[in-house]
Amino acid sequence: MTDNPLRLLLEFDSQAQRDRSQPPTFLHRRDRKFALVCEEQGEAPDAARWLAHLNRFSVPRTTPTSADRTLASWRRINGGFAVSGAVAGTLAMAGLLFYDGGQRINITVFLAFVLLHLIFALFTTVQAMAGWQPWRWLARRLGVNPGDGAFTRLQPVLMARAAHLGGIAFAIAGLFTLLAMVVLQDLAFGWSTTLDTAATSYHGLVKAIATPWAWLWPAAAPDLALVEATRFFRAGNPTASPDPALWGLWWPFVAMMWATWVLLPRIILWACASVQARQKSRRLLTSHPAMHALLYRMETPALDTGNSHHDADDLPDTDTRGNLRPLPDSDILLCWAGAGEPELPESLRSGKQLVLTAGGSASLSDDDQALHRIAEHLKNNAKAVILLVRCWQPPTGELQDFLAAARDIWPDNARVALVPLATDSNQQPDAHQIQPWLRFAERVGSEFVQVSLPPLQMRDPYTAIGDGS
Repeated sequence: MTDNPLRLLLEFDSQAQRDRSQPPTFLHRRDRKFALVCEEQGEAPDAARWLAHLNRFSVPRTTPTSADRTLASWRRINGGFAVSGAVAGTLAMAGLLFYDGGQRINITVFLAFVLLHLIFALFTTVQAMAGWQPWRWLARRLGVNPGDGAFTRLQPVLMARAAHLGGIAFAIAGLFTLLAMVVLQDLAFGWSTTLDTAATSYHGLVKAIATPWAWLWPAAAPDLALVEATRFFRAGNPTASPDPALWGLWWPFVAMMWATWVLLPRIILWACASVQARQKSRRLLTSHPAMHALLYRMETPALDTGNSHHDADDLPDTDTRGNLRPLPDSDILLCWAGAGEPELPESLRSGKQLVLTAGGSASLSDDDQALHRIAEHLKNNAKAVILLVRCWQPPTGELQDFLAAARDIWPDNARVALVPLATDSNQQPDAHQIQPWLRFAERVGSEFVQVSLPPLQMRDPYTAIGDGS
């Protein structure tokens, strides 16, 4: 199990969602046994060991987990900010260094641009610390799962980290562009302002800015003589300088100013955002409601009286009939994990234009190909997909991840009809075999997933469930 706090939080939250469908007694025995094993081994039980313990007993996944998809989305955002920052940094520096041979490159414009960039960097950090989300629209447009609960509070700091990464790429690209143009062109720097500013005052400002590196590179800290000699006026004669070489002595100052006040703050703020994301992930994991329940189950002994529950006095469940939905008219049939083998019933097979398989022994690429083929078919006015499952196999996290991916890829008006098949496809599944699928559909979202029974000849499916057959 990874030690990345963000991934750990996402994996723990995903497992907690899956545990909601398990009986409390089973969860208590499972987690209490894990705590006793850790005590025997002399280890402290924590979330990472708990998830690693559960993964050893689970079936290997053939599809990416929700944590994998969320982290992949954020990697795409970080990469997009980095590429955009590099392009913007190159163009910005090229614009600042535009020189036509007559007008000088104004150092004052560089100072104003660096100050503006520093203000933007500090604002990005402040909005992350305050929990603002000015980039929410961009995250939604890029298809990032907004998450719910604990993960929502991580969005501001994650977006701030991506923005700082783009700022780092911006600064590096600008610095390389500056050095390349210094080598390839004969740039002429100077300073000018409409304000009534003396050379001594301007030199004091430049000296204060160059304080961090003046001791290391004295040539990058312009002296008063250079400041006095390189002032120019818009209406003045550009050739009035007695020594044209002085106009190029500003470039070390410009390079160091860019590296110190543009690149270095971005690196520091990006590191702070990364640390903040890790610390906040740990705090959210510690305060997660499922974590409190897990610690209680691990610390409290599980009592087993040896008497199994019997349902002799229990009333029959009457909710199944009400929660079932009629089988929709669809020409798309998807068989999950071998459902319908060795042969599909004629009542389900007839009239279907697209019959696909997924899950089980199918590979990840096969599942992804099936999702995209169905998505293309749904564009032709199809509204529903019939998904065949085996009623005696409980719903798995793999199926839940598959449906989550389908909701992202398929059109918004698409619906899924889960059809549990009995061992004998000519028989109706028992009521107790349908209940887990009804709960699964409710957990995934009844507006997207419904449960229906296969059509049988000469028999009403709802009547069959009602009489317990």
